[in-house]
Amino acid sequence: MIRKNLIKFLIIFLFLVPLGGGIFAQGEIKTTCAVYFTGIGCPHCAKTDPIVLGELVKENPDLIIAEYEIYQQRLNASLLYEYDSKYKSGLGIPLIIFNRDFSLRGDKPILDNIKEMLGKVKGNNFPLIDGSSSPFKDLDITKLPGQPKFWSKDRILIKTGEGGDNEVLKNLLTTADPLSVLEEVEYQSVKPESVSLSGGKVEFDNAVKIKNSNDGKTDWLFQWNGKGLDNITPGPNYSQNSNNSGIKPTLTITKIISLAAVDAINPCALAVLTLMLLTILTYNPNSRKKVLLGGLAFITAVFVMYLAYGFIIVKFFQIIQALTTVRLVLYKILGVGAIILGILNLKDFIKYKPGGFGTEMPMFMRPKLRKIVSEVTSPAGAFLVGALVTLFLLPCTIGPYIVAGGILSFIGFIKTIPWLLFYNLIFILPMLAITLIVYFGFTGAKDVHAWRNRNIRYLHLTAGIIILGLGLAMIFGWV
Repeated sequence: MIRKNLIKFLIIFLFLVPLGGGIFAQGEIKTTCAVYFTGIGCPHCAKTDPIVLGELVKENPDLIIAEYEIYQQRLNASLLYEYDSKYKSGLGIPLIIFNRDFSLRGDKPILDNIKEMLGKVKGNNFPLIDGSSSPFKDLDITKLPGQPKFWSKDRILIKTGEGGDNEVLKNLLTTADPLSVLEEVEYQSVKPESVSLSGGKVEFDNAVKIKNSNDGKTDWLFQWNGKGLDNITPGPNYSQNSNNSGIKPTLTITKIISLAAVDAINPCALAVLTLMLLTILTYNPNSRKKVLLGGLAFITAVFVMYLAYGFIIVKFFQIIQALTTVRLVLYKILGVGAIILGILNLKDFIKYKPGGFGTEMPMFMRPKLRKIVSEVTSPAGAFLVGALVTLFLLPCTIGPYIVAGGILSFIGFIKTIPWLLFYNLIFILPMLAITLIVYFGFTGAKDVHAWRNRNIRYLHLTAGIIILGLGLAMIFGWV
C-alpha cells in the first residue's frame, strides 16, 4: 500500500513542479542588453546618441543600454580598451556592443544597421568586461566598473557612488511602473538634472536619489518621465523617509524567528515524528542506530520539501505583487492572517478539540497518515514517508509559512534563499531534539508522545501568543 501511495505522490509531484515552473516563467521578461561608448563633443556621436539613447530605447521596452561616456568621465576611458581586448570591437566611438559576434563602430554603420542588428540579438545577455555575459536578471549592476548610465524606456539610472540595492535598481529599469518600486524604498526627491549627450541634452520630469539601506548614502540617481511622486500611495508598515516621501519594507529577523517558532512547536508535526519513531522502535527494539537514522532521514525529507514549498509560496506572492493595488495591501493582509491564526490557536487552548481548523491536521486525514507511517521500518522508508507526509502536514503548518513567504516576497528572489534555509532550520529543531533524546535514551518515543498529548493545549497557547502578537505588530507598524 505504501508503495502505491509513494508512486502516486511522485507522479503528482513530478507533474506539478514543471507546471509551476512554466507558470512562473511566463512572468519573466527577456531583456535585450547593450554597452554603448560615446563622448560629449564627438561629432560622430552627436549623430548616433539621439537614435541609440532616444529612439531605440523608446521603441523597444525590453532594451537596456549601459552608456559609458569617455570624454568627461575619464574613468570610463580605460574600459574601452578592455572591451576591445575581449570583443575585438575597435577603439573608436561611437561604439555599441551586444556580444562577441554583434557590435557596431562608427556613426554610419550604427545608423545603417542598428535596427536590423537589434532584431538579431533580441533577448541577449549583458556583455561583461571580461568577455563573459550574464542574463540581466542575474546581473549585479552595482558591481559593474566605471560610471555607467542605464537607459531604458522613458527613464535613466545614473551611478553616483559605490553601493546600492541591486534588485531595486534593476526593478526601476524593467518595471512598467517605477512608482511601484519607489513605494518600497527610501529615496531623496531632487530636482531633475539635464543629461548631456553629444550635441544636445535630455530632460526628465522627475528625479530621486536612491538611498542605500546599508549606509543611507545616495549611490544612484534615477530620473523618469510621466507620473510623479504625488501619485505614490505609501504602503502599509513602511517607514517614512525623514528627508522625503520614500518608504521602505521592514523585513526583520524577529518576524521570521517568530513565525518559524510557531511552526516548530506545532503539535501535529511533533505527533507525526513520534509516531514514526514508535514504529521504528517496534520493528527494531534494540537498534538505537536505526532510530537515529530513521529520524534524521524523516527530518531531512521534511526540510527539503518545505524548502521547495517556500520557494513556491514566495514566487507566488512576487507574481501577484506585479499588481500595484495588491502590493499596497499585501502586508496588511498578511498581518490579518497572522492575527486569525493566533486567535485559532488561543481557541484551541481555551476549548481544545482535536483537528482544529488551521492549527491541526484534520481528523479525516489521520487514519490514512497512521497507515502510511506504520509501514516504515527503515531509514530509506522514513525519508520517502517524510516527503509524502509533508502533504498531510501542510493543512496544520502552512499558515505561518504563508505569512513568512509573503513577507519575504518583498525582497529579491535570490535573497530569500538564506531566509528560507534559516526558517526551516528552526522548523525542524524540535524534531531533531526529539530524535536525539530518544537515541541517547533520555526518554522513549512513547514518553514523548504522552508529553505532547498532556501539553497540547499549552503548545497552542504559546503558538497563539507569538503569532497573535506578531500580527498586531505588523498591522500597527511596531516591527
